[in-house]
Amino acid sequence: MIVREEAQSLGIPIIEYPANNARLGAFEIVLPLLDAINTVDSNRLDGVEQFVQALMLFHNVDISGNDFSFYDMVLDTAVLLGIVPKRYQELGLSAIDTYFAMARCYQGDSGDVKALAMKKWFNTNYHYIVPEIEDDTKITLNADKLFHEYFEEKRLGIETKPVVIGAFTMLKLIRYTGKKTAGDFAEAIIRAYQELLAKCNEEQVEWLQFDEPSLVKDLGAEDIELFHRIYDNILSDAGKCRVLLQTYFGDVRDIYADLIRMPFAAIGLDFIEGRQTCELIEKFGFPQDKILFAGLVNGKNIWRNHYEKTLGTVADLKKKGISVVLSTSCSLLHVPYTLKHETKLSQEFTSYFAFAEEKLAELKELGQLADQDNYQESEVYQKNKALFAGERDCHNEEVTKRLSGVIEKDYIRLPKRSERQALQKKELKLPEFPTTTIGSFPQTKDVKANRSAFRRGEISKEEYVAFNKKKIADCVKWQEEIGLDVLVHGEYERNDMVEYFGEALGGFLFTEKAWVQSYGTRCVKPPIIWGDVYRDKPITVEWSVYAQSQTDKIMKGMLTGPVTILNWSFPREDISIKESISQIALAIRDEVLDLEANGIRMIQIDEAALREKLPLRRSDWYSEYLDFAIPAFRLTHSGVKADTQIHTHMCYSEFTDIIPAIDDMDADVITFEASRSDLQILDALRENHFETEVGPGVYDIHSPRVPSVEEMVQALRLMLTKIEPEKLWVNPDCGLKTRGVPETDASLRNMVEAAKQIRPDHS
Repeated sequence: MIVREEAQSLGIPIIEYPANNARLGAFEIVLPLLDAINTVDSNRLDGVEQFVQALMLFHNVDISGNDFSFYDMVLDTAVLLGIVPKRYQELGLSAIDTYFAMARCYQGDSGDVKALAMKKWFNTNYHYIVPEIEDDTKITLNADKLFHEYFEEKRLGIETKPVVIGAFTMLKLIRYTGKKTAGDFAEAIIRAYQELLAKCNEEQVEWLQFDEPSLVKDLGAEDIELFHRIYDNILSDAGKCRVLLQTYFGDVRDIYADLIRMPFAAIGLDFIEGRQTCELIEKFGFPQDKILFAGLVNGKNIWRNHYEKTLGTVADLKKKGISVVLSTSCSLLHVPYTLKHETKLSQEFTSYFAFAEEKLAELKELGQLADQDNYQESEVYQKNKALFAGERDCHNEEVTKRLSGVIEKDYIRLPKRSERQALQKKELKLPEFPTTTIGSFPQTKDVKANRSAFRRGEISKEEYVAFNKKKIADCVKWQEEIGLDVLVHGEYERNDMVEYFGEALGGFLFTEKAWVQSYGTRCVKPPIIWGDVYRDKPITVEWSVYAQSQTDKIMKGMLTGPVTILNWSFPREDISIKESISQIALAIRDEVLDLEANGIRMIQIDEAALREKLPLRRSDWYSEYLDFAIPAFRLTHSGVKADTQIHTHMCYSEFTDIIPAIDDMDADVITFEASRSDLQILDALRENHFETEVGPGVYDIHSPRVPSVEEMVQALRLMLTKIEPEKLWVNPDCGLKTRGVPETDASLRNMVEAAKQIRPDHS
């Protein structure tokens, strides 16, 4: 997808909602976005002009629109189609408050509802809100937002191409809560998209883009039939508005031959992650009456484009008589905005990087070069060629040597898990249904201020450490007073669960303002893996040991696992993902063993993003990912003693289809998100005879809602119908970093009380 700069005169608005019970509009929520907002506002017009110039080289295709969102693009499409569950409608709130109730929850005078489920957007770190449809839902078009933005941009002299998630992908993403399935809603959604297309014709919209990333997944005959049913009808009276079918995150091998015969004006294909895209074009051709949007600039990573390779592909396409629009492989949502404000990284590093704005410049340069017969002589081309011909200082011989010495037994922990679990229960002496948290506690203003002051050199290291130790001591007392069974130190020293470890490991680079949206208004600043990764000194030991000294209860050591560190960083492209993950695994293994040596008997190695890089095609799951990702996790903990308990944690994603692989991680305990998805994972655990002890989250931490004791008791009793009592842990969905102190205290007290209430039934 080609992404435009915002055309709004005021940039991204910061909106305050007085007396808003969901507490949206709070200043702290948008702090990570402020730098990005300023940049977007100051550079908007330049960016738009630059992008227009790049596109005008090819068929006058316009800038994408309908890409501003208050929270989530999938939720926006659900609202556009009128897919709003009754429990949210019945609150009687305004349209915007109803929208945010679906995104984040509502707990107030009008009612008490959870937020909709949240899942990963295909193989990215963006989280989308899962639309939910009831059997009696009436799909009706409400395109006011789309056309409001379109006409606002048109008044600025910019002709945009509205972008909407396609009907097929929407039907695939929706959660069906009743007896009806996607096919039952097909006719209604067809009529809504037909109405949208008709409205575009009425308003003389030149282009309309339908995003269909679901086409890159495994498609069966039923899926292809449904796709035809949808678009054969939608396109039957397209009028003058030209429709672009945009795909990304892979190739469309199962349906390519059908797509090129259908009356789309243009088709967007991914040439980066689409391993068979070139082969498909070679085998089946591409119609000369259509435009190919060629995704040749990587929209998911920050490394510069290799012009020689890209232009070679463009030349091959032009030889076939194909009309080409150069594009990014997907939306630029997944990369930072611009390199302009990265003042601390030297040219030695930044010359290799391209953020969103730089990728637009690359599109412009590539377009100009592609129109030149002798582009090889161009200074721009020669400069790019020299960059890729040079050697980067990124290799470490010691890392290479150590990795080559890893043997099969290094991936195996002994004794087997059932024996370890029996020993751990005896040694740890925990009550039935032990209570704990996932790791982090609220990052209050004083915590952030202390870290910022230290980074700016305003306080000494001694002052910084003393403050954090005081917070840890207070946190330990707080947890003891609440009554938790297994404690954590609170992670007050950590800015981010990946960035913190990256800063302590060799091989990483860090930016100042390279924020990327994770979900809603939540942004992260991923590190860049520049070279070989290694650990040269302990990272967390001091904090965990100090925390353990403050209590007689068990203190969990908290680490981030190798798969998550890689998946939430911008990875290298000069070595395989397998090699990078293995390097990180050895570094985390060193930390695990040091924690154990210093008396920490329980160690959590978070793999929140395990599923994130899972190939979208099932046939590739193991050979292209799980066959090395799972062993890498085992490598981190295989060297510990039998009575040292290893935990892991996984965040919002679809786990049910990879349960055997998760069990094969050989952790002793796993906690994961479950509350937003209504504990759907429980059946998969039972069906797969899951051996790992498990703590499905009993309440959602991504909203401020405080669940009642009764609600959590009910959830735990449901869990016990699917999980053996001796294997059940009680915990929240995820870390508490983003939550406030009052709601955290209330929720945890209710959680502990819920665990106490069910214990007598199983004693």
